[in-house]
Amino acid sequence: MAVKRSEHVGEDVRQVLRIAATRLLRQLPELTEELVARVREGDEAYRRFVTPDDHWQSTEEGLRVGIEAILQRPDERRDLEFARRMAGRRAEQGLPLESLMRMYRLAAQVTWGAFVDLIEREHAELLPALVRTATHVWHAIDRQALMAADIYRRREKELLGRSTERVNALLDELLEGVADTAVARSAAAGLDLPERGRYAVVTMRLAVRHDHDGSRPNGYGTPGVDGRPEVLGPMRLLWRMRAQYEVAVVALGEATLEELAEGMTAVAYGPAGVSPVVGGLVELAAARRLAELAMRTCEGCGPEIARLDRRLPSALVISQPELSGRLVSEVLGALLGLDPTDREVLLATLAAWLRCEGSAARAAGQLYCHRNTVFNRMRRLEQLTGRSLSRPRDIVELALALDATRLLS
Repeated sequence: MAVKRSEHVGEDVRQVLRIAATRLLRQLPELTEELVARVREGDEAYRRFVTPDDHWQSTEEGLRVGIEAILQRPDERRDLEFARRMAGRRAEQGLPLESLMRMYRLAAQVTWGAFVDLIEREHAELLPALVRTATHVWHAIDRQALMAADIYRRREKELLGRSTERVNALLDELLEGVADTAVARSAAAGLDLPERGRYAVVTMRLAVRHDHDGSRPNGYGTPGVDGRPEVLGPMRLLWRMRAQYEVAVVALGEATLEELAEGMTAVAYGPAGVSPVVGGLVELAAARRLAELAMRTCEGCGPEIARLDRRLPSALVISQPELSGRLVSEVLGALLGLDPTDREVLLATLAAWLRCEGSAARAAGQLYCHRNTVFNRMRRLEQLTGRSLSRPRDIVELALALDATRLLS
């Protein structure tokens, strides 16, 4: 008897679902109107990303296939396929996943409310059986929601990959010098940047290993991912990976190069070069070359920010290696034959004297020696080079030659 009663209850459940589904299909326009109104009223994202016509048509189709699924065998159900298709479309439109899930919750409320109203009005004797269908109805909608969420995340990840590839391609065109006015206009739209504006380029040497996803490891500055924007105060940076260094297009806005250099100090994990300010996207390739030049004036592998406008003599030396090598031979040739220790002492003294703007006392403080020792070393350097520290032109030659020995090696 218990089995027969169970079978009878199961048939009651199926009967009430079939009756309700058949009746609700006739009320589809009203149900669609109610659900669309509730969704759009409480969710700005739907109003922003989904047009009213699109929203109404997709809601009508979703309710119809969901209700019809009750009348079909499990292998004929099309509601899950609809959920899959619609989730991918909403991801492409940019609708947040939270908004999509909220829509499914509201759809469940509207559908179940319509079931209850209809049965109570037309078949009150079936209300006990209807209660037993609640789990079935809500489970069916949950399956649709879970399916939609899974497809949405997959599609979003795929779209994000394509978007990153597009951003990287646009950055490459700008930074490699293939940009013309048309490319700059396309890049401005694709990167959400003004075609004309105050820009700079930063290059940073890769002094540490990067994680597999292209982000900087913890402890080495603010995480920056290839092709993704990074905010630095009022500035916006778009990073791009290279074989030996990273490069960033910097939309300065009203910020100065000083502010950029200060901001980079907080996140730099290796030597970095900062270009001069340029006036638009088409000038970024030239700015990138100047930033690379500035970066090459840095010593060692530790964090150091080099602004080109503060390193012009050193950048000049690097950009003309053949002439710079000749300058070293002509100016410092006599020092090159000295014992390495003796040579390094004289060059270090010259470097300190230049840093201290010709003050022997201050140079002595940096070198931890007596000021007379500095005078003696400088006189010996004058004798070996044939240059006089009282002649400005000779000082320029000595300074450039010193830079060349440091940078070209």
